[in-house]
Amino acid sequence: MNDIITFEDFSKTDLRVGTIIEVNDFPEARNPAYQLTIDFGDLGIKKTSAQITTLYKKEDLLQKQIVAVVNFPKKQIGKFLSECLVLGAVSGKDVILLNPEYKVKNGSVVS
Repeated sequence: MNDIITFEDFSKTDLRVGTIIEVNDFPEARNPAYQLTIDFGDLGIKKTSAQITTLYKKEDLLQKQIVAVVNFPKKQIGKFLSECLVLGAVSGKDVILLNPEYKVKNGSVVS
């Protein structure tokens, strides 16, 4: 465990469920990654890059629900603008995406 935070600190993090609606290769990335387009319902469509190529094929990611942080500032990665951060459990070079057990409404709050 790194730094201890307060509940107030944690409550500033906006975690939401979204559905991946588009997946593209990201050859310009330093490490192998995909560019994801994610539907967050009323929050709209957001894009991000994710280093998840070791366990996931592009076609397997389409329509998959994921959990992401949606209130980080946008981050420029080369020519690509990342608008959210997809969450996953890291095991070596593998990242296992966090997702709800059952299908839920896009934009649902994770708490």
